[in-house]
Amino acid sequence: MTYTGTKQEIQQFLYKLDKETVWDIKIDKHRNKRSLEANNYAWQLITEIANELRLSKEEVYFQMLKDYGQREYVCLLSDVEPCRISKYYEFQGAFKQNGKNFKSYMFYIGTSQYNSKEMSIFIDGLVQEARNLGIQTLEDIEIEYLIKEMEKEKKWKWN
Repeated sequence: MTYTGTKQEIQQFLYKLDKETVWDIKIDKHRNKRSLEANNYAWQLITEIANELRLSKEEVYFQMLKDYGQREYVCLLSDVEPCRISKYYEFQGAFKQNGKNFKSYMFYIGTSQYNSKEMSIFIDGLVQEARNLGIQTLEDIEIEYLIKEMEKEKKWKWN
């Protein structure tokens, strides 16, 4: 169960819970997910970069994930197919441990999973890449507005 609310709303919610049940509670500061407007701008830049470099949007997206995105290093049993987990990964190496064969991968997390801070970093990277190619981008103040829209309603989140 996930509950998002202010401190007061969470207190009221907790008060209504069954008093006989034992609960595990984790409280995290809420981060807004990336906005659709920011996502649309990111894909606009990816498209323009792809056109300029004569590459597919998917190739540029993957490269931008590698350069500016979030990633996780993961070790899997060698018979596990990483493409069943994600299409954004790179083989890192192989090793044997306790008689079992493993392969290690770098998995790149897609932007649909980003919070506003992670998306802000990604867009900053896209803007820099686009400007380096002579592609016109939004002005810094407009980009700042996109980022502020993503971070607007910060609340507490109960996970």
